[in-house]
Amino acid sequence: MIGAGPAGLTAAYELAKLGMRSTIVEADAQVGGISRTVNYKGYRFDIGGHRFFSKIPYINKLWQEIIGDDFLLRPRLSRIYYSGRFYDYPLKPLNALVGLGPLEAVRIGLSYFRAKVLPYGDDNNFELWVANRFGYRLYDIFFKTYTEKVWGIPCDKISADWAAQRINNLSLWNAVHDAFFLNRHNDKRITTLIEKFHYPRLGPGMMWECCESRLAQQGSETLRGVRVERLRHRNRRIESMYGTTDDGLSIELDGKHFISSMPLRELIYALDPLPPHTILQAADRLHHRDYLTVVLIINRKDVFPDNWIYIHAPDVKLGRVQNYKNWSPDMVPNPNHTLLGLEYFLWDKDEEWNWPEERMIETGIRECTKIGLIEPHEVIDSTVVRMRKTYPVYHENYRDNLNILRQYLASFLNLQTIGRNGLHRYNNQDHSMLTGIFAARNITGETNDVWMVNTEMVYHEELNPEKARGDDQQRPEMVLDPATARSIPSSN
Repeated sequence: MIGAGPAGLTAAYELAKLGMRSTIVEADAQVGGISRTVNYKGYRFDIGGHRFFSKIPYINKLWQEIIGDDFLLRPRLSRIYYSGRFYDYPLKPLNALVGLGPLEAVRIGLSYFRAKVLPYGDDNNFELWVANRFGYRLYDIFFKTYTEKVWGIPCDKISADWAAQRINNLSLWNAVHDAFFLNRHNDKRITTLIEKFHYPRLGPGMMWECCESRLAQQGSETLRGVRVERLRHRNRRIESMYGTTDDGLSIELDGKHFISSMPLRELIYALDPLPPHTILQAADRLHHRDYLTVVLIINRKDVFPDNWIYIHAPDVKLGRVQNYKNWSPDMVPNPNHTLLGLEYFLWDKDEEWNWPEERMIETGIRECTKIGLIEPHEVIDSTVVRMRKTYPVYHENYRDNLNILRQYLASFLNLQTIGRNGLHRYNNQDHSMLTGIFAARNITGETNDVWMVNTEMVYHEELNPEKARGDDQQRPEMVLDPATARSIPSSN
């Protein structure tokens, strides 16, 4: 198993349930991938925020099984900061129109109806997808700036795949109508998973550290600090893995089956012998966005009520602010303090990525002060954490290159790729875990198509009430109980 994030650890956990041991190799000193929790002087914070919610009953069951009573149910509040005001997110059109004022509301309304009468074109990129559903003016206010901060490329160069799964495809007209007519049709509307979420008491890393510990008790070892450098293959089979420890020692592992959640480009270049030049070119065309967070300890009991705030102000580079105390009170050891994470989305070639820690902290404090969240004298301590290859980029042509790699990797008889980086797909935790479960079961003879997980172009947080009660038995991934879903055909 290459990678000890949610996908890799879940695959190992599922294999253990099926009576098989595995060895998990992790390049970092911590498990959890980007779902880790960093401990700074007793103050805990995420690499981004990681809610635990899923439409898949089996995933919810696994979470509860792994962590037990330390799995908290937490309220969610997230908002957008724009032009000195806060707006609900997920976006509620009526709230947005009222906040922007009557003149802007009229402009947004006209833009919306223009889009409905004369759409801007095919929904083949993020910009057109959003503009055709909300109107160009609302897109420009609430979607463009933040999205370009996250991805570092223009919105018309981002695939519409990203929008379909991450933005609620609500109707502006229906939202206004329901507000004035007392939501008469509310009983027929789709419910959402946005009001509450589960969260480990000490952050997401607690979940995966518990999982690692359970695996060790069952005989599956996790080797931390081992970077995979070569995967030797012959006759369409991976025979062995070579890696290097943090101390510079070489390590070799043989195996019958290999499951990888490392970034696809790194996996392709680790293959020995190397793939053909066309495969290497396709791998080179897949990109990841990097992540940097400035962590501030604030000498104030309460700073703002949100779990996190999206910063749409174009005059600061700051993209999002996490309030970890509102995720779980136990993340902050002193109840009179608040722990904030100021998130910056960068390329590792950007100058800010290589700034000294002190300069980055000064920038974070200045920008957080500029938008009115804190005062500089309230900051009593701080640190910076960088994380490479955090977000697979949905560039407009990413699918073509991904399909080339997918077809090539399918030629190996004992290699499967899983997880966010192993599939180059912006999976939530539950989707990454599901790919690990499917891969583990494939080793026992099932025929699950891991690549089909999270390909539905539907909003991730919507759930039909019947499905929420567990009444939907048509989609196997809604069930995923070993006793009732032993074989999932690859066509699903």
